[in-house]
Amino acid sequence: MEAAFAIGASRRLLPSLGVFLVAGGLLLLGWVVYSFLRPGAAPYRYELIDEGSAQQFASLGLPAWPDLTIGKYEVRIDGIDKPVAVTHVARRGAAAPVMLDWDNRSGEPLAFVDIDLTEVKTLAQAISKYAPKDALVLGWWDTARALHLLTGSETLFDAHLGQPLIVPIAWRERDRPIEKYEREFWGAPPSDVQTGRFRRFTEALSADAATGATMLRELAGNREAYVAVHVSDLYKLGLLHPEQVGVAWKDFPMKGDMHGPIGFVKRWMRDNTYAAYTLHQLSDGRARVYFLTNSHSGNTLLAQMLPLTTSRPAELQALQLVYQHAGYWVYKIPPQQSGN
Repeated sequence: MEAAFAIGASRRLLPSLGVFLVAGGLLLLGWVVYSFLRPGAAPYRYELIDEGSAQQFASLGLPAWPDLTIGKYEVRIDGIDKPVAVTHVARRGAAAPVMLDWDNRSGEPLAFVDIDLTEVKTLAQAISKYAPKDALVLGWWDTARALHLLTGSETLFDAHLGQPLIVPIAWRERDRPIEKYEREFWGAPPSDVQTGRFRRFTEALSADAATGATMLRELAGNREAYVAVHVSDLYKLGLLHPEQVGVAWKDFPMKGDMHGPIGFVKRWMRDNTYAAYTLHQLSDGRARVYFLTNSHSGNTLLAQMLPLTTSRPAELQALQLVYQHAGYWVYKIPPQQSGN
């Protein structure tokens, strides 16, 4: 029985647009100093600021999930007065924490991409309303964990996989202590089965559309299944599979009439000889633009699923578009045709 998703009415994305990493901003000097002072430790820490029920965090708008315990954490670096990121996590009972949002204030890539809780809640509510209870929901592991927590839907990934590792260039030699610290904070490491499935999932997204859709269908076991992707998944996929997906990103101020900022985006793309772009509005005053650095990256399944200047998601034949809200795009995975 098909879910009757409605293609989302709330589209805050600006016109269509799209890894190898290009990030804006300069690395804070204190980060570098700290890295040399403590070479064996993770260069940052999660500091609990507040914790309580969903009702106590009224500003987050989580009345539909009164059984959750919410924690607000600041990501801190010694020697820097202000937090470099802020996040809210949720847990049910004694289960491992699940990240709800991520507000990176550093100007450098740090642990996660920015995540908007409003987008996540809207997506979860749509899935709860329209998807059959026994449907399987696929998505990047962080999306899958949040959806599993908020909807109860079965997902392929319910552990914190920590892939790809997102760190500033100056911290590249600190990969192991960072990975160790992340595992300690977020809970037990994933099983080999989940790790293998996630690798297959990312290979599907980086394949051509027809091949990738077949791989997703195999992962779903030919049961009714949906796949939710976010525009930021393009950047993460590029970090894992740079040979298939070339991506760069840059933040642009978005104030007043959008024609001016879009002109800057197009000029940036032209000056860097990028092939396509997609834009995600992070706030009223800031948008993150992802660029494809070469034309062949646009042939991958994920690029075809997202609103790049070279793609048409509504016309994608390999998967069926059923819902869209802000940065999220949800597709039904068609069942295998009889006789195939």
